[in-house]
Amino acid sequence: MSKFTLLALIAVMSLSVSLNAQTSVTKEKSTPIDAAVVYEQLVKEGHGTPKMFQKIANSYYFKNDHTNAKRWYEILFEAEKPTDKTLLFRYTQSLKALDLDLTTNKYLSPRLAAKNKKN
Repeated sequence: MSKFTLLALIAVMSLSVSLNAQTSVTKEKSTPIDAAVVYEQLVKEGHGTPKMFQKIANSYYFKNDHTNAKRWYEILFEAEKPTDKTLLFRYTQSLKALDLDLTTNKYLSPRLAAKNKKN
């Protein structure tokens, strides 16, 4: 066997070992992180902002956890007046999923009353 063939064989083998080591390290680190849990921890530590409340509420909404979504939308609406139609829609959908009355809800009642006056 020539020196060139031997060197090429050693190079290919060491490259494959190196690539295998890199992929095994990557596999170990790929665990999913729940953003809502991270943001909730920050809120518990006293770093809560309306933007964080919104991210937590949306996270629960998209996971179909409407009980927690409702809770965090209400915390958000206490921190700042609800004006974003998308957030109000998601909040309404969460209430509907929980079979709660929309007409007595303090965040939706003024909007519903105004809508009924127009009709």
